[in-house]
Amino acid sequence: MDLIELGKAAKSAAFHLATASTAQKNRALAIIADELEAHQEIILAANAKDIELGRASGMTDALLDRLLLNETRLIGIANDVRNVIQLNDPVGSEIDSRVLENGMSLARRRVPLGVVGVIYEARPNVTIDIAALCLKTGNASILRGGKETFFSNMALVEVIQNALAKAELPAASVQYIEKPDRELVSQLLKLDQYVDMIIPRGGAGLHKMCKENSTIPVIIGGFGISHIFVDESADLTKSLAVIDNAKMQRPSACNALDTLLVHQAVAAQLLPQLAERLSDKLTFVATPEAYRLLEGVAMRREAQAGDFDTEWLSYTLGVKVVASLDEAIEHMREHNASHSDAILTRDLFNAERFINSVDSAAVYVNASTRFTDGAQFGLGAEVAVSTQKLHARGPMGLEELTSYKWVGKADYLIRS
Repeated sequence: MDLIELGKAAKSAAFHLATASTAQKNRALAIIADELEAHQEIILAANAKDIELGRASGMTDALLDRLLLNETRLIGIANDVRNVIQLNDPVGSEIDSRVLENGMSLARRRVPLGVVGVIYEARPNVTIDIAALCLKTGNASILRGGKETFFSNMALVEVIQNALAKAELPAASVQYIEKPDRELVSQLLKLDQYVDMIIPRGGAGLHKMCKENSTIPVIIGGFGISHIFVDESADLTKSLAVIDNAKMQRPSACNALDTLLVHQAVAAQLLPQLAERLSDKLTFVATPEAYRLLEGVAMRREAQAGDFDTEWLSYTLGVKVVASLDEAIEHMREHNASHSDAILTRDLFNAERFINSVDSAAVYVNASTRFTDGAQFGLGAEVAVSTQKLHARGPMGLEELTSYKWVGKADYLIRS
């Protein structure tokens, strides 16, 4: 596979997409959705091969479930594409405008990024999500999924490219790196002549590798330790429900709760209740005081070095008792609070201090961390959750897949 040729084709496709009308792009998306349903048998047969190989390699049930496609899920994916059609197209919209003293009308107009390279792991629906969002925003995309989803992704990309041809858009608008060779990923990260942005979706190792090796701007996202701090004024009954939801609603999600920090004034009351509610479902990793208050819990152990820097993505919860809001904030500063973090409180002053002090992409007051999601935020969808500070932060919807250009209009104006 020649990645330079792939990059050239993507760059050419991006030129055509940048000038495509919203109607053209929406037509392509509608055809993709219809074709996904029309080729259901082929896609599900390809996915069955991936499931069979995953099971043979010892993949866990949780990972197999992330990999699995069935009729219901495929229809859901097709409907997600149709939902993107309903979203406003940001390309061509003006962010702001003004008339300068010299008479020039000056505005910033949204434009596509160009070519987006996305490296991701074992979720075939991501292939469709990224392709749909990039097409809507006039971006070409080069995709590289995990080896676990090889057959599924090949079938999905073939459907997408056939649909693009029917919509009279370049098939190279969405391309896939077919070989799982790690060397090809390294080559993609150096393809700065053709690729404008890299978005990795996966674990900390993938993000680190991309950040250290790419000559292309990288959006770092997805990874970060999510915390909830229960302060001394919190409604404990309501807090239990929020903690339960943040941890248990989907433990493998990047915004699922990793560490619970509890003020010492309410720890003796809250932690036994939490244990009673979740002890048959969770393993608690606790500091000494929290460990003592969780007495009687079968699945508990004392925290060791590195535990509070671990994104669990499973039925494990770190627990620590703290003496103050300041101690909670300091713990979060030390342990990679960059994704989604919350305070449960009835103290307005503490809530504002938490919001202003915690340096995370999404900060909540009296709400579950599980809300950090493009659909939940009303963005319609997302290509990733960015935890960095430049260009985009939090769920990356359509606007975050655009840049802007300055547009000046005048009457044959010259500079004096």
